[in-house]
Amino acid sequence: MKGYIFILFTLTLSIQMAFSQQDDGVVSFDLPIRNSLVFNRYNINPTFTFVREQNKYITFNNKRQWVQFDNAPEMFLGSYSGRFSENIGAGVAAFQQNYGVLTTFGGLLNFAYNVKLNTNSNLTFGLNAAAYKSGVNTANVVTNFDDPSLQNVPENFLFTINPGINYGTEFLDFGISINNLVLYNIETSAMIEDDPKQSIKVHVMHTGFFDGRGFFKDTKFSGILMSEFRKDETLISGLATLSVPKGIWFQVGYNNRFGVSGGLGLNVTKNIALEYNIEKSIGELVDFGTSHEVTLAYRFITKKRYDYSGDEEVSGLFTKKRNKPIVKASEEELAAIRERAAERRAKAKLEREAAEKAKKEAEANALAEAQQKAKQLAQEKAEREENARIAREKAAEEAKILAEQKAKAEAERKAQGAAEAKAKLLAEQKAKEEAEAKARVQQLAEQKAREEAAEKARLLAEQKAREEAAEKERLLAEQKAKLEAERKAQEEAEAEAQLLAEQKAKEEAEARAKQLAEQKAREAATENERLLAEQKAEETSIENPQDNIGKTIANLTKEAESSNEQQNKLLEEFEKIVNIKDEDLKDLKEENDLSDQGIVVQPKPFKSVTAENNKLNAIKSDLDKVIEEQAQKIDSLNSLYEERFRTTKLDEVNLFYRKKIEDLELKQAEAKELRIELNNRLEVIKEATEFEKRRRIKRAAYDNEQDRYAQDRAMLQNIKRTTKPAETPYTSDDFDFGQVQSENIQILKNVKNTESGYYLIIAVHSDINKRNEFLTKVVASGRANVDFFYDVNTSKYYIYYSKFDSINAANKAMEDKGNRPYNVKMSLVKIEN
Repeated sequence: MKGYIFILFTLTLSIQMAFSQQDDGVVSFDLPIRNSLVFNRYNINPTFTFVREQNKYITFNNKRQWVQFDNAPEMFLGSYSGRFSENIGAGVAAFQQNYGVLTTFGGLLNFAYNVKLNTNSNLTFGLNAAAYKSGVNTANVVTNFDDPSLQNVPENFLFTINPGINYGTEFLDFGISINNLVLYNIETSAMIEDDPKQSIKVHVMHTGFFDGRGFFKDTKFSGILMSEFRKDETLISGLATLSVPKGIWFQVGYNNRFGVSGGLGLNVTKNIALEYNIEKSIGELVDFGTSHEVTLAYRFITKKRYDYSGDEEVSGLFTKKRNKPIVKASEEELAAIRERAAERRAKAKLEREAAEKAKKEAEANALAEAQQKAKQLAQEKAEREENARIAREKAAEEAKILAEQKAKAEAERKAQGAAEAKAKLLAEQKAKEEAEAKARVQQLAEQKAREEAAEKARLLAEQKAREEAAEKERLLAEQKAKLEAERKAQEEAEAEAQLLAEQKAKEEAEARAKQLAEQKAREAATENERLLAEQKAEETSIENPQDNIGKTIANLTKEAESSNEQQNKLLEEFEKIVNIKDEDLKDLKEENDLSDQGIVVQPKPFKSVTAENNKLNAIKSDLDKVIEEQAQKIDSLNSLYEERFRTTKLDEVNLFYRKKIEDLELKQAEAKELRIELNNRLEVIKEATEFEKRRRIKRAAYDNEQDRYAQDRAMLQNIKRTTKPAETPYTSDDFDFGQVQSENIQILKNVKNTESGYYLIIAVHSDINKRNEFLTKVVASGRANVDFFYDVNTSKYYIYYSKFDSINAANKAMEDKGNRPYNVKMSLVKIEN
């Protein structure tokens, strides 16, 4: 009984964290991380894995809210996040939140990308994407007997997106993010509407250092003000952090809803850090008391100094300083060695560049010379064409003048002939007039003779004119054809000469350029071979030192590199087995999901899990052994290096193997990090596999629906038959009405063994004992026609005593419900089958 009272209490507390649609248990994404400016800052804004960040972190966080209550809300969070490059920040996290019997479990991916606008101006874009499952944790439900109905409580698999943007200057940052921009229920394939936790969050943050003395010298100060605008409320909050270079920081904060907070953090070493925060509720939540948050972190300190980072030096309270000569070496000596090595390479580079430049200049000169000659030939051709054009125009002009002169002479000749003919006619006319008197016959004969002579003269003149015109046309045609042939022959000769000249110039230029390029190439190849030989000899001498310590370092380095390869192979085998177990988990989950939907699937072929686990344990054992041996080799290399450094100081051999050692240390750190990541994945897969196995076992124990219905009917009849009228009338306080119902009409679909219609619901229970208790009190109060139905979709019993076929009749009954104590929480439910 106490267990059920606690369920109601924790559900009431969860109103601020969860919202439902038809009581389906959908939980909005809202991680209660708000009191730290050091770890897990991506929860404030997705860009904060990059903004003012220098390193990467692995963190484990636990927060317990309102600890004076049993089974109060609690959160577990593990994440890996931080700065990964000059313009990228990213993170991955897994979390679980428990609100009494409600629980959520899922993961989060973060990505941030920065655009550098100028020296002290940055624009960063970020995104949080989370996927999680929400539902009832039956392990936290306290009952006196197994209740199959609890196994039918629906679980929801949700996906959410939270984008953000930040603009940063030298000391200030301004940003905005949208929480739950998209909230999608994968189980129902539907978007979640009216999410009360959907909000817009804005912030302004200051980061800087102030001059202090002694313990507070070079102390870093960070402060942020935030406003979160939700649909029904606005949250105002602020945080301030003071980080002392000795490895300690202090935090204070305020939130107008959740209260005031304070915290303390410290770096145990440069890598390991602890943080504790306490939050005290105020205002309407003052009775809920305090909340506690603990974070354990491992810091991966990068050797590169990024721009737009926190800029503080990391130190630990218990870190022992190691005096490494290479760290404290003179920069002048180091620069001199590097300069000598760089001078040789620079000299070779300059000589190669000079050879390349000479080759390019020779090619350019040859090309310019060829172009100049081609240009000259083109000018000569143009001059020849101009001269030919002038000659053609002059010849055409002379031909035109000659034709005009001939035409003028012909016209004069024709005019003279016409004048002579006219004079002759006049003379003949005069002679005719003088002879008219002699005889008409003679006159007629003479006239006829004259006419015949005139006709003959006309015919002769016309024939002569035609012959002259034909001759003129022939002469003009011959002259034109001759000129055209001369022009065409001249053009062909000029074109052929130009082509021959251009081809000859081109061949000469190409031959000179080719000869010069071959000569330069031979010289450059000879020089390159000499430089490569010198460089190879130098590298051989560096990689194979002649002193005893150097030889030991060289041999041990080769062994370490070989061990690194073996280490990588074991990690690959480890990852393969983890991937196989992950696939097995997915198959088991798919089988359970399909079985829940009534779909029977063929079980997977049996395989020996024991053999697989034995192999995995052997790989993990070998891997741990190789990692430990590799660490010892690297430590030995560092010791040998320091010993050689004391005797030979800085030389190229030391520089070469210092780089080798650093590479080995980096690969070793990556291997350890991958080992931890794979182990964490394996643990998550094991827990999820156990959950799916328990899920299969519980499913096998379910009663079928018809058996439950028969048991429910028998129980109702037994209550009605055995219950006697109450001696003292009940009040409304004596009734447990179960889950609070909405004032709006709730619609249920596909409710078996129940007719469609409108039902006046007086109570809703998930627990059978509470259902029976309520039914007994209603019957004892005189209401014998009380009844109930079960909705498998919500796993709840709905108790009623009236059903109607129309909404008007149902509303009228609601208005006339009277003051019976069991009618206080009456609501209306419509069934659509």
